[in-house]
Amino acid sequence: MSDGQGRFSCLRAIVEAELSEAIEGLEHDEELDVSGFICPLPVLKTKAALSRMRPGQVLKVTVTHPDSRKEFPVLCKLPEFELLDSTEEQGLFIYWIRKISGRQV
Repeated sequence: MSDGQGRFSCLRAIVEAELSEAIEGLEHDEELDVSGFICPLPVLKTKAALSRMRPGQVLKVTVTHPDSRKEFPVLCKLPEFELLDSTEEQGLFIYWIRKISGRQV
């Protein structure tokens, strides 16, 4: 490995560690684990959980189904929700969603 590649690898490891720490530090009011469920159940369970929350609250959702990468951003295009962040780690897809309005979905 050349010296430049070594520096790049080291820098990448530092950035990934800082990003992981920042993502873990995202505050949330409730957490929903829908690991093992196949679509559309993760989205349906997420909508049900969000419907019980107050506007401004944040739901952290953990999903294992890879289709969630497409479905959760679509869900959060609804005016009631805001996708704050998402990450993928070791086969887990994690989403932080803020409920914007009190409207029932």
